[in-house]
Amino acid sequence: MTEPTDSTSPAAPRLAESFAEVEDALLSRWPETRLEPSLDRIRAFTELLGDPQNSYPVVHLTGTNGKTSTSRMIDALLRTLELRTGRFTSPHVERMNERISIDGEPLDDEAFVRAFNDVAPYTHLVDEDQPHPLSFFETVVAMAYAAFADAPVDVAVVEVGMGGTWDATNVADGTVAVVTPIAVDHTRYLGETVAAIAQEKAGIIKPGAQVVLAQQPPEAAVVLLERAAEVGATVVREGIDFGVVSRVPGVGGQLISLQGLRGRYDEVFLPLHGAHQAQNAAVALAAVEAFLAGGDAGEALDEDLVRAAFAEVTSPGRLEVIRRSPSVVLDAAHNPAGAEATVAALEDSFTFSPLIGVVGVMGDKDAEGLLAAFEPVLSHVVCTQNSTARAMPAEELAEVAREIYGEDRVSVEPRLADAIDAAAALAEAGEAFGSPLGSGAVLVTGSVVTVGEARTLLGGPR
Repeated sequence: MTEPTDSTSPAAPRLAESFAEVEDALLSRWPETRLEPSLDRIRAFTELLGDPQNSYPVVHLTGTNGKTSTSRMIDALLRTLELRTGRFTSPHVERMNERISIDGEPLDDEAFVRAFNDVAPYTHLVDEDQPHPLSFFETVVAMAYAAFADAPVDVAVVEVGMGGTWDATNVADGTVAVVTPIAVDHTRYLGETVAAIAQEKAGIIKPGAQVVLAQQPPEAAVVLLERAAEVGATVVREGIDFGVVSRVPGVGGQLISLQGLRGRYDEVFLPLHGAHQAQNAAVALAAVEAFLAGGDAGEALDEDLVRAAFAEVTSPGRLEVIRRSPSVVLDAAHNPAGAEATVAALEDSFTFSPLIGVVGVMGDKDAEGLLAAFEPVLSHVVCTQNSTARAMPAEELAEVAREIYGEDRVSVEPRLADAIDAAAALAEAGEAFGSPLGSGAVLVTGSVVTVGEARTLLGGPR
């Protein structure tokens, strides 16, 4: 992790009157990409707030891919079991208040303003007392923890922002620690190897916790199991203690059978695509079973309730078909491992031909690895960029793409709206790619921000 050089603190805040004012106040703080490896600020902040994160049990999630989808599944299961839930996820797809949900619904604008105003009077006290000011992410984490306590919730489902040990969410001690698949990402902050990244993510495993591990690369599994043994945590593992028994792709999703910790659950419809989402469902089910059992075997959950919970799961921007004629699919894959899962799901669940990619990535990501993973399924790539300063310039991305796809399969449209229009025109011209008319589609991918901006442009459902 890099040591920030600027310790300038924002001015003492006044209470906000609108969502826009809250956005401005939060965005004036250190961005999520600027990190200093310490929990001192967030601990000081939550202490001033009365340590709200200690007033309810927490299911804490880390991993490289699948955290948000798994969080949403855990949330749906817990709510179906008549528990009041809080959920914290990041980053948001379109609007900042998506990060904090109560009972499955994001805080509305008015509630988001209240959540900010509840913590804002204390921010400058921390800023003045610490070597560095509170960041955007630390402030939103505290807003979430306080909002959950005020609700109050029966359980909070909390996704880390990045890593684990030094992530601001880690001031909470998870009753259940969930680790989704680990791969190489955020190397600037977390390390260059899977083992180093796993070491950072293992920090959410606390003494006495129950640990639910998705299938992991061997080098990651070793690190996670060593951490669990060191702190006396109990571990259950996908493929050994629980997992996907079978899955059949279908219209609008897939039909799956899951082996949980407490029973088997058959004919479960999951309205999400891909084997990776079925695996996320198995992990979510095991996490809920572990949470409810408290370490004991317990009885199986009611199958009808499990089916009802999974049937209502949504995950915006994750292989989401947002438009037809031609079909436009949004997927927030932003690293090679995520792209590989998306490719497998596309081949498994769709018959698009040609499939035209609209790709916009962040400058600190493995663009070459991501583009290479998508190459087998994309007939053509339109390189673009999102509106943030972190975005890789479209022409720079195109230079990388041409090395993989060749000159003829790459074009450049810096404006995202123009890129989507150009890709749609190519998708509709199926005969140019030797494909029947009407079977082409557009895949917008490469970054959560790119997908979020595309979803706004295309008028996706709230």
